[in-house]
Amino acid sequence: MFARLRTAGLIAPLLMTLAGLAILLALGCWQAQRLVWKQDLIAKLDSRIAGKPVPLKDAVARHLAGEDIEYLRVTARGRYLNGKERYFYAPDVELGSGVNVYTPMQIEGDAAVLFVNRGYVADALKDPTKRAAGLLDGDVEITGLVRMQGTQQRFVPDNDVKANLWYWRDLGAMLSSAFENTERPYVPFFVDAEASTTPPGGWPRGGATLATLSNRHLEYALTWFGLAATLVIIFAVYAVARLRAIDQAGPQ
Repeated sequence: MFARLRTAGLIAPLLMTLAGLAILLALGCWQAQRLVWKQDLIAKLDSRIAGKPVPLKDAVARHLAGEDIEYLRVTARGRYLNGKERYFYAPDVELGSGVNVYTPMQIEGDAAVLFVNRGYVADALKDPTKRAAGLLDGDVEITGLVRMQGTQQRFVPDNDVKANLWYWRDLGAMLSSAFENTERPYVPFFVDAEASTTPPGGWPRGGATLATLSNRHLEYALTWFGLAATLVIIFAVYAVARLRAIDQAGPQ
């Protein structure tokens, strides 16, 4: 058999086919593993979003203990420091260009502050004086989802601290800019306020969290496995044609 393959010039194509097949199958298996991981992640996300909220202090304790608390529902009570709003670039497909308003909250009975993403406002309402009804005074209680410190992804602009326009969540820089480099105790994560926290006047509009995860790993896995099957078929067709040609030619 080996001699026939060599005579037909199929040794090198066979080796290249086997190498390509191994790579394609490995990629398919990797995507299948990613599929299981993503399904578990989506299930955890859905469970947390629908779960009963926990007190903020419990969430902080769990975070400091090393637990993953991203998207955990929490409740917090305190007073908004409305004069220290930070603005995150957040264009909305339906509502147009705007920002998410991140406001530090002075936690009730605690020296720490918590940055709360109160939600979306259109550019025309970015000026707080144009949405005075939403500048709540006194203690308020909110429910929202934990969001951790962000990282600057490729193609994401640098935060413009001087202009107070932010493109990724940099908690240290936000605290420094809001409190003019003054050391201050703080909660080591953000909370995205839920839609139910939307104040009188409707702005900022709560519920800005994008709690959906893309899951195309099954599609990717089937693509790699399909390419592997195609490669086998192409080689088989080519090999059969070459072997028939050798048989028809007869002994040389």
